[in-house]
Amino acid sequence: MSLRERLNDELKASMKSKDNLKLSVIRMVRSSVKNREIDQQHELDDREIIEIISTLCKQRRESIRLFKEASRQDLVDKEEKELALLLEFLPQQLTREELEELVRKTIAEGGAQGSKDMGRVMKALQPGVAGRADGKLVSDVVKEQLA
Repeated sequence: MSLRERLNDELKASMKSKDNLKLSVIRMVRSSVKNREIDQQHELDDREIIEIISTLCKQRRESIRLFKEASRQDLVDKEEKELALLLEFLPQQLTREELEELVRKTIAEGGAQGSKDMGRVMKALQPGVAGRADGKLVSDVVKEQLA
């Protein structure tokens, strides 16, 4: 089942169960997908939909951080619930240990020497970790390994 079909099925199920939060999150994802399709003038595949969901997750994490700084626990709770729902549509997230192993392997295969090769390592890693790990975490692990 494609991600698009899964989103449609979940939308119908959340309408039937009157789960308003899940309904609004799925509608937000579908709206973002539709906007990107209009911009790029082609139907998005699962990989591109995962990129959109990852971006939405990143926005939620940043909002949570800002709301915590502003002591707005009510908004933090709402954003955390939305983030949890968004994460359900992403592939299984990599643990830090799995990510470190993947980075070590990529560095060894690419023959990267130091921090000047970070861009090359990130480019090689990106297809394998897209949607499965936060970009900032990947960047931090690569920096540690190359240092």
